[in-house]
Amino acid sequence: MQSEKKDIGTCVQVISSNISAATFLASVSLALCSLIGAWISNTNFFESKLVYGDTRSTTLSIKYICLLICFLLAFSCFVQSARHFVHANYLISTPSTSIPPKSVEVAVIRGGDFWSVGLRALYFAVNLLLWFFGPIPMFVCSIFKVLFLHYLDSNTMPLIEHEFDGTQVVRKVEQRVSEMATAIHTPSHQN
Repeated sequence: MQSEKKDIGTCVQVISSNISAATFLASVSLALCSLIGAWISNTNFFESKLVYGDTRSTTLSIKYICLLICFLLAFSCFVQSARHFVHANYLISTPSTSIPPKSVEVAVIRGGDFWSVGLRALYFAVNLLLWFFGPIPMFVCSIFKVLFLHYLDSNTMPLIEHEFDGTQVVRKVEQRVSEMATAIHTPSHQN
């Protein structure tokens, strides 16, 4: 891809920030998986009077496994998101002009999709975490989560269709060529 260095720098910086955020959330998801392992070894906490609902060991094991699967899904999605963002970063910073912009766009979109699925897995993990305290907290959290996600996902304003306008690029190139031509043809003042 060829473009101005300022534009490439901005693109690389934004994608690098996304890579950092994806690796951070992947690390958090993995740390939470190890926290679940520590909870499994100490099951006395959820056998107290604080918990409403079924506290049998088989039910707790199912809850642990569901929460662990959710965090592992989030971890793998964030790792895939970072992978696609790194690929897009590589494609953008490659000095070759033969790389089509569509391949960069596909890499960024896939990275964003994995990022979204990873965040949804973390959102769902909150519901599963409240399931340990009983079905009522889980149900209330589920209702609020559905309303929250509906608010986030509903598009009240139409998106702006941004298409590449080649005439602006042609004008910039013509302007630079004419500036260079006038600089070459103007006589230099030498003493």
